[in-house]
Amino acid sequence: MGIETSCDETAAAVVADGRVILSNRIASQVEIHARYGGVVPEVASRQHVLAVVPVIEQALAEAETGWDDLDGIAVTFGPGLAGSLLVGVNVAKAISLARGLPIAGVNHLEGHIYANWLNGAEVRFPVLCLIVSGGHSDLVLMRGHGDYVAVGRTRDDAAGEAFDKAARILGLGYPGGPAIERAAKGGVDILKLPRAWLNGSYDFSFSGVKTALLRLAQGDKISSPADAAASFQAAVVEVLVAKTVAAAKEYRVGQVLLSGGVAANKRLHEKLAQNSPVPVLAPELILCTDNAAMIAAAGYYHFQAGKIDGLGLDVVPGLKLT
Repeated sequence: MGIETSCDETAAAVVADGRVILSNRIASQVEIHARYGGVVPEVASRQHVLAVVPVIEQALAEAETGWDDLDGIAVTFGPGLAGSLLVGVNVAKAISLARGLPIAGVNHLEGHIYANWLNGAEVRFPVLCLIVSGGHSDLVLMRGHGDYVAVGRTRDDAAGEAFDKAARILGLGYPGGPAIERAAKGGVDILKLPRAWLNGSYDFSFSGVKTALLRLAQGDKISSPADAAASFQAAVVEVLVAKTVAAAKEYRVGQVLLSGGVAANKRLHEKLAQNSPVPVLAPELILCTDNAAMIAAAGYYHFQAGKIDGLGLDVVPGLKLT
């Protein structure tokens, strides 16, 4: 069983052999946080307390699985919001103690990577992982299970965070990623927005393009929100694709794994597939955003490697993957 409560999604899933989804239940808080224009940590943690037990029960029922059928519990212990993480970790530890099940703490970013194992596709190491979400924009070389090397990271705003801020500037609503993508379909890339290339590095920076969009909006130089959305999306995608393609060539990987909430962006997936020198794998839409099936998948490989945590497992809000 996988349990995920790192931000504002309460999720539980049952996965067999790290690849077969038997159930994947998610209780979203999007409507609650939309009124604030972003996630409110205290509100998120309280909602997790209310939802976590019903969601776990739903996951077991959907999988037609009893507690005695489970081999272990995998739970996200970081990175994420401290209050939210505590709910999932403590519930997992309670189950572990009550049912005598081993527990594995999983890095949330690692979970996003392992969402690709749930597609039925065969992953061939080494692979380059592009993890793009609200809080992260990372390029990671994965040489085997649990073997990660940092290639690039965000120096300021992550791609998902930049989309959220751009959507707020343009009055498109929350969450920003889907809002920008919807608006961009009716627009044209005509605004001259900057790209931060950070030459000599595979790092990302999206603060500048966001600020440039803000300056145009403040100067009443945006006549069409759709065109602005299309231009902003094009700027972010171009940098993500160019750096990923260059890194894939340098490290001579066999595949590129796309993951994280921003992986749901169709333009990003299409442009990366068109330009990549190697095949690009991406999870289906429901597995791009936060879910527990990906945590269970990653947890399976933890157990296979004998990486088992005890009841002393604690949350690490700033946890790094590499």
